[in-house]
Amino acid sequence: MARRLSSLLLFALALLIASVADAAVVEHTFNVGNLSISQLCQPDMIITAVNGQLPGPTIQASEGDTVVVHLVNESPYRMTIHWHGIFQRGTPWADGPTMVTQCPVRQGGNYTYRFNVTGQEGTLWWHAHISFLRATVYGALVILPRAGAGAYPFPKPDKEEILMFGEWWNANVYDLHETAFLTGQPAGPANAYTINGKPGDLYNCSAPNQTHKIEVRQNETTLLRIINAALNTPLFFKVKDHTFTVVAADACYTTPYKTDVVVIAPGQTVDALVVADAAVGRYYMAVSPYDSAIPGNPAFSMTTGTAVLEYVGAGNATVPPVLPPQPDYNDTATAYKFLSNLTALVLPGRPTVPLDVDTRMFVTVGLGVSDCQPEQTMCNRSEGPVFSSSMNNASFVLPRATSMLEAHYGGASAGVYTRDFPDRPPIVFDYTSAASDNDTMQYTEKSTKVKTLKYNATVEMVLQNTALIAKESHPMHLHGFNFFVLAQGFGNYNETAAVSQFNLVNPQERNTVAVPTGGWAVIRFVADNPGMWYMHCHFDAHLDLGLGMVFEVQNGTTADTSVPPPPRDLPLC
Repeated sequence: MARRLSSLLLFALALLIASVADAAVVEHTFNVGNLSISQLCQPDMIITAVNGQLPGPTIQASEGDTVVVHLVNESPYRMTIHWHGIFQRGTPWADGPTMVTQCPVRQGGNYTYRFNVTGQEGTLWWHAHISFLRATVYGALVILPRAGAGAYPFPKPDKEEILMFGEWWNANVYDLHETAFLTGQPAGPANAYTINGKPGDLYNCSAPNQTHKIEVRQNETTLLRIINAALNTPLFFKVKDHTFTVVAADACYTTPYKTDVVVIAPGQTVDALVVADAAVGRYYMAVSPYDSAIPGNPAFSMTTGTAVLEYVGAGNATVPPVLPPQPDYNDTATAYKFLSNLTALVLPGRPTVPLDVDTRMFVTVGLGVSDCQPEQTMCNRSEGPVFSSSMNNASFVLPRATSMLEAHYGGASAGVYTRDFPDRPPIVFDYTSAASDNDTMQYTEKSTKVKTLKYNATVEMVLQNTALIAKESHPMHLHGFNFFVLAQGFGNYNETAAVSQFNLVNPQERNTVAVPTGGWAVIRFVADNPGMWYMHCHFDAHLDLGLGMVFEVQNGTTADTSVPPPPRDLPLC
């Protein structure tokens, strides 16, 4: 027996050494600058883009690789890049959110992001994390298994395609952000939805080169790596006469889930297999908005973005494809069915749900109001408070002079942030009833509050939507971690009833959860990554209004479980 164990250990060690030996450095240079582009028959306009591309370049690595990206800021704006879903273990300075982990890279400056992708596989993405600039500064980040596509825990596809959904404005998005902040009024909706940067041919005056196309052969299987890079809009995605088998979400494998519609909130990714089993022809791939707000006052463009799935041998390309029937824009039942029915594919060596909880939090998320801030020079103070948003009635404001991670590392938090983010809301009320809509409950104060966690603590958080101003599904993203979604539902959270629904066996694992409209979700994670980690709504309009907070995770007992010194080229404020 001892000899057998010794052999097994030697074999495992050999595999580990081989894996380390095979690890590579994947290196890119991102030149962020101006790109002249024309969409929707508008005159050429200047947008901010990476390497003159929309979307920007795809980063492809294998599990265990080190990724190095040299950011060269040639744009007229300050810039940061966030590597959405990457854990950044040992590299918290590379996470990217402005004034949380770094000061932004100034115009004409540069910064090198360096991180590893150990223990992660699947589809993630990268985007600007400052202003509304992620509307055009974004791209895919694909992590393959170390052994290649043959190691997928599902049948190897014949081909893979990336589909990045976005929003397009016939305006300068930086100016939109500035105006929204100065006036205290949200920016207007996008003019179009895009697939891989192109709106498709259902918009007025769309040109043939503004429709993305995927070519397939009959009966071949394609793995679609689907990413919602839109600023503010959850989306329904369908392909005429085709169905999907979902195999991963947020770079976490799922139990295969068959569906004719994919529902994806901003920040989320979905990997889905599609078989070209229809008649040879041309088929629309379509995205349309899911507007979850109640009462219904659509703040989204009620339009449809398209791409084309074209079979080899389809013949006459002048014959228009047929559009798939899309769900109604307010079809919460369809959205909830998809988002709540995913479960994890249980695999050896993958994380399991922690059963013992150290820290329990009940956190309300939603819209409210606050007074105009001194910097909001175009705010109409005579008309009273303006839109705000908050978590547990704390409306988050980024520091201006020092990043939070620098303050944390240097033990100089005074004047930068406070450690009093509440574990519960200050007022208990009927969170999902419009009858609770009163001035006292709507009003929120601006602050920069964090929740401090001991290293390796297990955190359970109930995210409870409120009906103040409107009920709405908020996509809540946590930097630095994945979390398990134990349960979700509608109405006010009832602990007794909900605990009996907890999935502690194979809950979906994600980095962004779409909290149901007028409902709740329960997440659980282990705080085993020291640093400052942003948690926020991935609607940029809501983030700008304050729907966020930060977890401060304390150091462990070793150098490997502590925040390392900052890199020498860390940007200065």
